[in-house]
Amino acid sequence: MIGLVGLLASVLLAACASPASEQAAVQSATAEQAATAEQAARTMLVYKSPTCGCCSDWVGYVEQHGYTVTVEEVQDLTAIKTEYNVPLTMRSCHTALIDGYIIEGHVPVADIERLLTERPDVVGIAVPGMPIGSPGMEIDEGVTQPYDVVTFNAAGDTEVYSSYQ
Repeated sequence: MIGLVGLLASVLLAACASPASEQAAVQSATAEQAATAEQAARTMLVYKSPTCGCCSDWVGYVEQHGYTVTVEEVQDLTAIKTEYNVPLTMRSCHTALIDGYIIEGHVPVADIERLLTERPDVVGIAVPGMPIGSPGMEIDEGVTQPYDVVTFNAAGDTEVYSSYQ
């Protein structure tokens, strides 16, 4: 009789604990998925020329800010920019892809993070050209040029996203 009561008590305790265990497993899986999604959002692919020093400096800059970067060196960046519909007026020396967006040129991390948080309906953001003082384009004298970070959509429409003086 005691064996039967003990067995019954064990079954009841297991049944009571089961939903909590299942809930903990679901919460753990959800946390893992969120961490995986967050890591994916901080992972970018950068296309650049093998000889571009300022591109390498920009890659180092975004890595210092916690991004994981894979670099693909290509000889013909024009083909990459055309494939990803980067407007001619927005083009710079390197093109990055991150979480469904294009990052063209020497874009500051603050603007990348804003883009990934706000998720506007654009193809990407760009710093056209190679302005002195933008990330990766710093010089020892500390001279900077004013520049804009610009959004662009699939139709090629642009809008100033932020400005730096």
